[in-house]
Amino acid sequence: MRISHYLALCGVASRRQAARLVDAGRVTINQQVAAHTDRVESLHKLDICVDGHPVLAPQDKQYWLYNKPVGIDCRLLINDSCSLLHFLPTSPRLYPAGRLDKDSRGLLLLTNDGELTQTLMHPDFHHSKTYLVQVDKPLTAKFLSDMASGVSYGRVQTRPCTIRLVNSITFEIVLTQGLNRQIRRMCQAFGYQVMDLLRIKIADVCLNDLPEKTMRPVSAAELLSLKQLTQST
Repeated sequence: MRISHYLALCGVASRRQAARLVDAGRVTINQQVAAHTDRVESLHKLDICVDGHPVLAPQDKQYWLYNKPVGIDCRLLINDSCSLLHFLPTSPRLYPAGRLDKDSRGLLLLTNDGELTQTLMHPDFHHSKTYLVQVDKPLTAKFLSDMASGVSYGRVQTRPCTIRLVNSITFEIVLTQGLNRQIRRMCQAFGYQVMDLLRIKIADVCLNDLPEKTMRPVSAAELLSLKQLTQST
């Protein structure tokens, strides 16, 4: 298998993120900078490192849900005191399968399953994520219709989505994309400011009553539904 695939299996990062590590020259094999074409067929006499730190052999897959509060950064940066890294167990190494920005809160899936992470994060797979959004002024029927039809901002055109009015300043939205700060930028395009953004669902897995800053294992039924996503892509 290619080196990026192997790093994903080891829980270092998703396959796409692992490819970026290779691009940046941060991965070495036997003290030589790795290339994308390098393959790992056997660990015999292979010394694989990322940023000089040895990569441990693949561990059993772990799947956890976490209710992220506002103020935690999903980037796993050891020198950032607000990084999610400081709120996770040291072993096994987990990482979020899809980020929430620092000002948003709600459901994260934490795992060391690179294949599942790739499936959930890649925009081509169209897997749904559901959010509750509170804005700074009353919502209109035109706003809801325009948001549902897809929004242009910058050089981006968002996909059509499902949207439902909850109350005068709150709506529920189901996206099949994972663009950077997408909901905030969609709202801004129509003159609205997001005051609160809560992710309540990833595919069929729900936040429900999980308290903030709390982790729990993914249930057997939830894991089955997630595994079915990889089989259908």
